[in-house]
Amino acid sequence: MNSARLRRFTAVSVLAVTAACAVPAIAQEAAPAASVDEGFADGGIVVTATRRSERAVDVPIAVSALSGEKLDVLNSSGQDIRFLSARVPSLQIESSFGRTFPRFYIRGLGNTDFSADAAQPVSVVYDNVALESPMLKAFPAFDLENVEVLKGPQGTLFGRNTPAGVVKLTSKRPSEELDGHVSASWATYNTVNLEAAVGAPLTDKLRFRVAGLVQRRDDWVKNDYAQTINERKFEGYQDYAGRIQFEYEDGPLDILVNAHARSLKGTARLFRANAIKPGTNDLVDGYDIEHTAQNGSNPQTLESWGANVQASYEFDGLGSLYSITAWERASVFSRGDIDGGFPGIVPFQVQTGGTTTPKEFSQELRFASKKFGDVSFQAGAYYFNQNLENESGSWSNTNSYTPTSIAHLDNETYAFFGSVEYTPVDSLILRGGVRWSHDKRFSVLVNGDDIDAATGISTGSAKGSKWSWDGSATYKLSNFTSVYARVASGYLGAALKNDTAAGVATMAKPQTTTSYEIGFKGEQPGLFSFALDGYYFDTKNIQLTAVGGSTNVTQLMNARKAIGYGAEAEFSATPIENLVLTLGGSYNHTELKDRDLYVAPCGGGCTVTDPLVTVGGTTLASINGNRLPQAPRWIGNATLRYAVPLGNDNEIFAYTDWSYRSKINLFLYDSVEFTGKAFLEGGLRAGYRDNKRGYEVAAFARNITNQIRVVGAIDFNNLTAMLNEPRIIGGEVRFNF
Repeated sequence: MNSARLRRFTAVSVLAVTAACAVPAIAQEAAPAASVDEGFADGGIVVTATRRSERAVDVPIAVSALSGEKLDVLNSSGQDIRFLSARVPSLQIESSFGRTFPRFYIRGLGNTDFSADAAQPVSVVYDNVALESPMLKAFPAFDLENVEVLKGPQGTLFGRNTPAGVVKLTSKRPSEELDGHVSASWATYNTVNLEAAVGAPLTDKLRFRVAGLVQRRDDWVKNDYAQTINERKFEGYQDYAGRIQFEYEDGPLDILVNAHARSLKGTARLFRANAIKPGTNDLVDGYDIEHTAQNGSNPQTLESWGANVQASYEFDGLGSLYSITAWERASVFSRGDIDGGFPGIVPFQVQTGGTTTPKEFSQELRFASKKFGDVSFQAGAYYFNQNLENESGSWSNTNSYTPTSIAHLDNETYAFFGSVEYTPVDSLILRGGVRWSHDKRFSVLVNGDDIDAATGISTGSAKGSKWSWDGSATYKLSNFTSVYARVASGYLGAALKNDTAAGVATMAKPQTTTSYEIGFKGEQPGLFSFALDGYYFDTKNIQLTAVGGSTNVTQLMNARKAIGYGAEAEFSATPIENLVLTLGGSYNHTELKDRDLYVAPCGGGCTVTDPLVTVGGTTLASINGNRLPQAPRWIGNATLRYAVPLGNDNEIFAYTDWSYRSKINLFLYDSVEFTGKAFLEGGLRAGYRDNKRGYEVAAFARNITNQIRVVGAIDFNNLTAMLNEPRIIGGEVRFNF
C-alpha cells in the first residue's frame, strides 16, 4: 500500500468511526467516563505482568499501570509515545528522530544508539506482540485499555530482549455491547488531536472494534537562513493511525484478529547547532526556540502496517493454549541537517539520512494450566525473525544525493520457556521460571562507490545460546497487603553494527543482568493503594554505543560491567469524596565499572570533566565510574483530581499532573555542556462533564511553565542541542457511549 493510499485509508477510517459514534453518543444514555479509580475493580488493582490477570498485590514484580482518565489526560495534546516518560517511576524515553524512533530506559538501563540496527534492553510489547525495531515501537498509543511498565528483567515469560524491563500497551478489545468514544482537540500551533473508536457485536459469537487517530501540527519554527533552497519552516507533522479488530468466541475457542496501520509525514528532529552556551549547559543568551537557521532539508516520513492473530482454546479442567502470530513492517525515510545553526551563525553543509525498512515475524505458543492443588504452570515456545534493510547517504548544497552504504541485517531467535507457581499455604506464593534462547544475527554492508560493483562488502555474524531465569516469594500479610522478594536474570544477545564511517560491521558480546528486588504492596479498594520496592542489579559485559565524537561514528563496545541500585514508590488515595491523588517517585543510581574503557569526547568545543589520555595521537576520555547516559537519579510524578458535583450526574472538574526528572548525561563521557538540566513539566485540565449524556468539554495546557531543556545533543563539530516541546494550550470535546 503506497503512502497516499495509506493516509487516505486511515483518515477515512477515523472519519467513518467519528460519524458512526457521534449520533448515538448523544442519543443514548452513556456509561460514566473512565475515572482514575478504574483500576479498583473486583477487589483490587488487576495487572497482567505474569501473562495472567492477577491482583497487583499478589505479583512479585515492580509494575506501574496507567489507565482511564489519567492515560487520556497525559495523551491529550498530540504527543507521541514519549508522553509516558517520567510518568511512572524509573521510566525515561527520548529520541533523536522525533516521532519515529523512541528509546526507552528503565532504572537507567537503555541504549542511546540512533542506528536502525540497535538492540534495546527495554522491550515494548504492543497487544502481546514484542516489537524489536525502535521504528515499530513508535506506533501511537490510542484507544488503550492500559499501559503497564514492568521493571527489572522479565526474560522468562516475555520474548525478545527484556533485561531492563517491559513497556506493555494493551488496546481495548471488541465488546459484547455497543461501546465507544470520540474526542477532538485543538491547541497551540494549530495542533489537532482527533481520536475515535467504536465496538459492537455483529452476531452472538462475533464482535468488532475499530479505532483511529489523527494528529497534526503546523510548522512552527521559522528558518531564518535566507539563502536556503529548502523549507522555510519546521516541526510540523501529519500523523494518521488506525486499527481494526474482530473477535470470534465460541465456547472454549477465542480468536482475535488485529490489523493496524500508520502514516506519518512531517519534519525530522530539529538539530539546533551552536545553541548551547560554551562553558555552561544553558542555551545561548536570547535563544528563541521558534527560530533556527538551516540550509538543508529536514523531511521525515513513516509508513507502517501489521497484523496479528491471537487464538486461545480452553481445555476443561486443564488450562488454556494460546497462539500469537504477528507480522510487522515499516518504511521510514528521514533526512536531517545535523549542523544547522541559529540566526547570525552561518550553517555548515552536513546533511545525512536514508531509508530503513524493518520487517518482523513472530510466533508464540503458550500453555497456561489451571491450578492443580497447590501448583500451576505456564510453558511455551517462541520464534522471532527480523529482516532489516537500511540505505544511508548524504546531500549536497544543491540537494544531490550520494549513497554511502547499503546495510542488511537478519536477526533470528528461538526460545523455550516455562514457569511454575506453588502455594504451600494460602499466605505464601512461590514462583520460578526459566527460558532458553538461541539468537543468530547476520549483517552485510556494501559501501559507497562499490554498491553497483558489489565489491568492498563487509559481513559480520554472531550467534549464541543463553539461559535466563527468575525466582520469587510473595507473602500475604493480609488479603490486601503483601511483601515479596525476587531474583531474576536477563539476557541481551550479541549485537552487530554496520559502521558506515569505518566501512565494517562491528560486534559487541552478549550482556547479562542479574537483579535483586524486595517490595511491599498494599491497598484498600476504593480508598488507597501503595507499592514500595528496593533493587540492585549487576550487568556484565554491558553493551555500549559511543555516539558521535570528533569523527562522528557509532561504535559498539562492551564495558566490564555496570551496577545500579535504587528505590521506587507509588501511592494513590481518595482522602475525601471527589478528590483523587497519586504520587510516584524513584531514585536510580547507575555506575560504569571498567578502568580500561575510553571513548572519544566531543569534537565541538565542549568542556570534558573526565580524565583524558592520548593514545596514538588521539585524545580519549575515561568513563570509568560515570553514570549511564539518559539515566536521571531522581524521577517524580503526581496527579490531583477534584470534582464538584452539580446534580443530575454532572460535575465540574480540575485535573493537574506533574513529572520531574533530575539532570542527565547525554553521552558516555561527562561534560559541562552536554549535561541536561533537571526538568519539571506540568499539565492542567479543567472542564465540565455530563456523565448522563456522555459528553465532556475541557480546556488543557501541557508544559504549563514553558520550561525548555536540552534533552539530546550531537557533539561531533558544534554544540548542537535537541529541545523538548514548548507550552501547548487548547480545548477538547469528548463523547462517550
